Amino acid sequence: MSEHERMDSGINMSSETTTIDASVVQSRISISTSLAKNNESEEQPIFPKLSAIEAGGGRIEYRRVRCPPHRYTPLRENWEQILTPLVEYLKLQVRFNTKTRSVDMKTSTHTIDSGALQKAADFVSAFMMGFEVQDAVALLRLDDLYLESFQVTDVKLLRGDHLSRAIGRIAGQDGKTRFAIENATRTRVIIADSKIHLLGSYANIRVARNAICDLILGSPPGKVYNNMRNVAKRMNERY
Repeated sequence: MSEHERMDSGINMSSETTTIDASVVQSRISISTSLAKNNESEEQPIFPKLSAIEAGGGRIEYRRVRCPPHRYTPLRENWEQILTPLVEYLKLQVRFNTKTRSVDMKTSTHTIDSGALQKAADFVSAFMMGFEVQDAVALLRLDDLYLESFQVTDVKLLRGDHLSRAIGRIAGQDGKTRFAIENATRTRVIIADSKIHLLGSYANIRVARNAICDLILGSPPGKVYNNMRNVAKRMNERY
């Protein structure tokens, strides 16, 4: 076989392998469209949403939140505002037990959301920690809000006047430092003696906790103000 014949045979072989039959392509397209139509014609099953009792296996669940002595009067004054979202929005049964001085909550046949009881417990716990009702009710509306509590002595072991000065650095004059941390990190901070309670999203709580820990460890408020200013700029650029 001569060299020209080898080249011709190679060209013919390559052309045979690369040719595509148009009828085959058309048949494959028609098959795929028919399959798509069949899938669309089949009705997907629709399951009704389970209620809280059905999701819990038919058991009624309970939660109890203790009321500390210093929050008894605020609870009595704001009872109407606390009760309304729990009963009308979450469809829970709520009562105040005067013997144990605690708020009792339980699910009912009308409760739809399976996580309603935990949301209600977080909401009432936030109020017992000292947060305002308007701030605590955000726990019911938003899913990415959390509570965090820690003590000043968890960061640094302080006693006597040193502990008092550390708490004073966190609060600032007329609460100025605390308000600056709240506004910069979009959180809510409660200072109850040597306990610190934080309410906000996970990332914002972390920033506020770092600022409070710096104040406890002895950083001057001016340095923390600068850090908070930078944090506020970053958050405004992000959102």
